[in-house]
Amino acid sequence: MSAETPALPVIDLRSDTVTRPTPAMLAAMWAAPVGDDVYEEDPTVRRLEEAAAARFGIEAGLFCPSGTMTNQIAIKAHTEPLSEVICEQTAHVYLWEVGGIAFHSSASVALLAGDRGRLTAAQVEGAIRPENVHYPTTRLVCLENTHNRGGGSCYALEDLQAISNVAKKHGLARHLDGARIFNALVATGQRSEDYGQYFDSISVCLSKGLGAPVGSVLLGSKAFIQKCKRIRKVMGGGWRQAGYLAAAGLYALENHVDRLADDHRRAAQLANTLRQQPYVAEVLNPETNLVIFRLHDMQPAAQFLAALEQQGIRASSFGPQWIRFVTHLDVDDAMVARIEAALSMVND
Repeated sequence: MSAETPALPVIDLRSDTVTRPTPAMLAAMWAAPVGDDVYEEDPTVRRLEEAAAARFGIEAGLFCPSGTMTNQIAIKAHTEPLSEVICEQTAHVYLWEVGGIAFHSSASVALLAGDRGRLTAAQVEGAIRPENVHYPTTRLVCLENTHNRGGGSCYALEDLQAISNVAKKHGLARHLDGARIFNALVATGQRSEDYGQYFDSISVCLSKGLGAPVGSVLLGSKAFIQKCKRIRKVMGGGWRQAGYLAAAGLYALENHVDRLADDHRRAAQLANTLRQQPYVAEVLNPETNLVIFRLHDMQPAAQFLAALEQQGIRASSFGPQWIRFVTHLDVDDAMVARIEAALSMVND
């Protein structure tokens, strides 16, 4: 009896959150000096917070378990009950954070329809409430770069500057959900140091394309971060020997930023292959590592995902007939070739 052919490794395109630490990252974690972070005695956490803040030209940082926590801490710190937050209608802070703006901050949300998630300065200015006892008070503008629902779309720097100028003119705080900000920087060639002048706070995720196992850093002024530290504590976000996780983030910042260009190249390659498939109706141009596409009605999405699963490939539904592929450091060129072969066999 012949031995069975070993199964090929699973290719997981559901998200760039599925990455696992590399051997070198694990070595850095193992070697990290640590202390109790609630007592502010973890040297590796301090190094991460300082390094992340310096990259963006901002004074201070706060290491947290997740990007949802950093976003919601920032929103609560910038607002008060009866405030209103301006954001795009498919923004992560609104759509995928469990109604956290209402739950944590007792704030309203002004939703705007953007171009693949991107807002303009004119839209933001038009959404600012006049002073009226019947209205919530506009306090904060939240942007997302790259924009997830927009297929990894990136803001031009001049558009960020224009929105920032409008916000400052009206006395509004400015927050950036930078879950994939390094993808945007690599794709556009923008400088991270320039971002500090456009935002009062930035959330930087380490566990997506950068490949750390967990964690995000909230950036802002020293006074703002001190305020946010109290909010993190009441949310249960104080942690102890967090330096082991911070070491992974430091390693990612130092070693995994430039390689994001490989993820972008592979995403573009998959998009081109998808455009050639008769069952694909539309493919959003991938500016970074997200490939979002729509299937023809004759190709049910559930059936398509099941066909890929049989080939050892996982992907996500992204709405009726919409599918999302995400490339990341655990997807190499050989895997892309496997995916392309599987796509050609979907209807065979």
